[in-house]
Amino acid sequence: MTGEASTQSTTPAAGPPPADTAAVAPDPRVLLHMPVDVRSLSLVVLALLGSLFVLRWASAVFIPLLVGVLFSYALSPVVDWLQRWHVPRMLGAAVLLAAILGGAGATVYSLSGDAASLIGSLPVAAQKLRQSLHVSRGRSPGALATVQKAATQLEQAAEDSGAAKPAASPGVTRVQVEPAKFNIKDYLWSGTIGLVSLLGQMLVVMFISYFLMASGDVFRRKLVKVAGPTFSRKKITLQALDEITGQIQRYLLVQLFTSLLVGLATWLAFWRIGLQHAAVWGIVSGVLNLIPYLGSIAVAVGSAMVGFLQFGTIEMALLVALVSLVIHGIEGYLLTPWLTSRASSMNPVAIFVGVLAWGWLWGVWGLLLGVPILMVIKAICDRVDDLKAVGEFLGA
Repeated sequence: MTGEASTQSTTPAAGPPPADTAAVAPDPRVLLHMPVDVRSLSLVVLALLGSLFVLRWASAVFIPLLVGVLFSYALSPVVDWLQRWHVPRMLGAAVLLAAILGGAGATVYSLSGDAASLIGSLPVAAQKLRQSLHVSRGRSPGALATVQKAATQLEQAAEDSGAAKPAASPGVTRVQVEPAKFNIKDYLWSGTIGLVSLLGQMLVVMFISYFLMASGDVFRRKLVKVAGPTFSRKKITLQALDEITGQIQRYLLVQLFTSLLVGLATWLAFWRIGLQHAAVWGIVSGVLNLIPYLGSIAVAVGSAMVGFLQFGTIEMALLVALVSLVIHGIEGYLLTPWLTSRASSMNPVAIFVGVLAWGWLWGVWGLLLGVPILMVIKAICDRVDDLKAVGEFLGA
């Protein structure tokens, strides 16, 4: 008994593991704790909405300013080259702008006859196309025409069934509102006001471009000076300005090259088809190529109408429109994305969404200025610690 008791006392008793060690199991999920400051988020949303309102409200000021800055970026290398040949910047900028305006005016004057006849043929082409569609619809009515005819018959049956019209209340006089007649004077007056406003904005753009080119790097040095007292802040500001200048100039070179290529290809293709005023269509196509998405559609629709007027068949009109869309499609979906990706490090999806947003905000001018504005935003966000997430989103 004594031996057994000693044996039992020396042998450790086997029991279940502790409850706390058995209940704890490894969690395969990785949790990221990010505190959300509702107050800061609300302030950011309010600041964004306020900025959008100001940009929309003061678009008449911001658009000429940004277009003038864009022109100065595009033309400053030429002024710098003239300065290296001992031509003063003020004189070089004035001569360059005068040469550009003179060349554009001479081109418009030389093609004014073809352009006038082309513009005059558009209403005739639209009327002829409408008549052709009515004739084809009378020959073979489609489903839409059948539904419209049935709806007209049902409405006539309802009127014949003797449904009483609501009687007017006693003492109430029926009033029929007639739309105002078309007044050519009002139309001409509104068109004149719009033309004067456009010329005024163009004049503002020219003055802004001239002063920016004539001043050289004065504003650049001022921005570096006000960036901060430390050398690191000045260095970061200078790097951001260099990146903005380089990317915008490369982007403008890409746009100029692709527009010239599209204009030349459109001219040759329309000349080969036999379309009249092929040179005018080449210039129009090259200029409208600067407007993303809308420019190619406008050229395709206009050239198709003129082609229908000239050839008299819908097949030839569709051929002209197809050729224009193919040229713009190759340029817009193959050539320009490849060149833009080499010229800048922007995300194509971010560019598409940004261009749509700026187009909604400023219309056609927003489509033109959207990509340069996004480039400036990315260059700034890449060098600010709190905004690096935005720069990463915009980057490729």
